[in-house]
Amino acid sequence: MITTDKNILQKYNFIDLFAGIGGFHLALNPFGAHCVFASEWDKYAAETYEENFNVKPFGDITKIKEEDIPIHDILCGGFPCQAFSISGKQKGFEDTRGTLFFDIARIVNCYKPKVLFLENVKNLAKHDDGKTLKTILNTLENLEYNVFTKIFNTSNFGLPQNRERVYIIAFHNSIDSTTFKFPTPTNEPVCLENMLENEPSNAKIIERNDIEIYKNYSAPTSLFSEIELLNKPIQIGKVNKGGQGERIYHPLGHSITLSAYGGGVGSKTGLYLIKGQIRKLSPRECARVQGFPDSFKINSINTQAYKQFGNSVSVDVLQHILIEISKVLKLNEIKNTTKKELEYA
Repeated sequence: MITTDKNILQKYNFIDLFAGIGGFHLALNPFGAHCVFASEWDKYAAETYEENFNVKPFGDITKIKEEDIPIHDILCGGFPCQAFSISGKQKGFEDTRGTLFFDIARIVNCYKPKVLFLENVKNLAKHDDGKTLKTILNTLENLEYNVFTKIFNTSNFGLPQNRERVYIIAFHNSIDSTTFKFPTPTNEPVCLENMLENEPSNAKIIERNDIEIYKNYSAPTSLFSEIELLNKPIQIGKVNKGGQGERIYHPLGHSITLSAYGGGVGSKTGLYLIKGQIRKLSPRECARVQGFPDSFKINSINTQAYKQFGNSVSVDVLQHILIEISKVLKLNEIKNTTKKELEYA
């Protein structure tokens, strides 16, 4: 997590849809924003959310009426990616009926929040030959929003995880968003080794006779040597045939993308050569490479913890984007104040 001005969004309320374990909540909290509603259908994720934020998420958003959701300024959500059956018909949010994005659209249509902050997998841009993203953008524009999209890699924002995601920011037309720009990646050197626990008991160690460490692998010997190799995973070996979940990486590089599912002996986290042993990452290490602080309470069931962090958002990336969002909102506050002063002068 990054250091922020705690008062920067103090006047704003947000809702957290498809909330998972609260990555958006965790990102917004340091800015002073207040969560007034959360929704998450997975009971284990909802339990983790409530334990950490003392907010009990409502269940399936498709069963919640929009009028039962509190008024809010910011709508957040890492919504699932689905194909739209009638893409490109230009019918506003009706084009998305039958998908989970429809539930975002109907809430937006009801409340017209100032800002929408959405996250999805990189593949959303190509999903259904681009029709899915096109329908999303058309829908938001028809709902009177100015929309911005950008693909970022977590690796470029101070967290050692190769994780590409598409971010969608939309400002209601009542907000002057002409000054908005996505943040410039910080690209500071960072490596997985700095995130590791000291011999965690819940990180599976792999002992097999088909492990191969490449004799000619090239990896840095310290954080500051061969710096061009940093900020990306460095494969140094394999298990079995080296398929998905069977590749071994060096801890002075980055982790691969955390996943809620996936197969192979290194499923969900990847495999790493750490202190002479081949092992997966621990749940706490997964939390760290997603930007969650050590104070965050992790689900005690390892399978659930891995799933939850694999499904989560990268907190630091969100916060860098939030800084840019807050600049727009602050500028609009100043303009509105000046306008009122002139009216009463």
